[in-house]
Amino acid sequence: MADVTQTVWLTQDAFDKLSAELTHLKTDGRALVSAKIARARDEGDLSENAGYHAAREEQGHQEARIRVLQQMLEQAQIGEPPAAGDTVAPGLRVTVSYDGDPDDTDTFVLGSREMLATDDSLDIEVYSPQSPLGQAVIGRKVGESVTYPAPNGNPINVTIESVDSM
Repeated sequence: MADVTQTVWLTQDAFDKLSAELTHLKTDGRALVSAKIARARDEGDLSENAGYHAAREEQGHQEARIRVLQQMLEQAQIGEPPAAGDTVAPGLRVTVSYDGDPDDTDTFVLGSREMLATDDSLDIEVYSPQSPLGQAVIGRKVGESVTYPAPNGNPINVTIESVDSM
């Protein structure tokens, strides 16, 4: 069975949209950037050629996006996320409260921004299952308290309040 922390839940529409983007970047996108680099190279001295350096930077960003899309699509689970229950899993909406202040809650989707690619109306935070919070809550049940490290190293304690479908 695949590692659930690596699973990327995508609807068929989101999968198709990301596949089309990957195809475009690998074909037309690469050709356009190569043409920009060639035009800039023909302008002469590359050490002071801002157009050349900008085109090379664009090429780097494009190749990085290609790698991200390839990995995401390889790890994609197409369909609907698991049904909501009382256990946190990728693709579900999770609400946690911060210990010491039960009124301070945070609701987020455990997954990737791309899984919401076809629904621009959703304004919700997305945390990766590999993030410190994601790793702390995945597989845990409603009512459980967990601790994860803040960026400064201090521990943050949260209690899982609810787990819902999107």
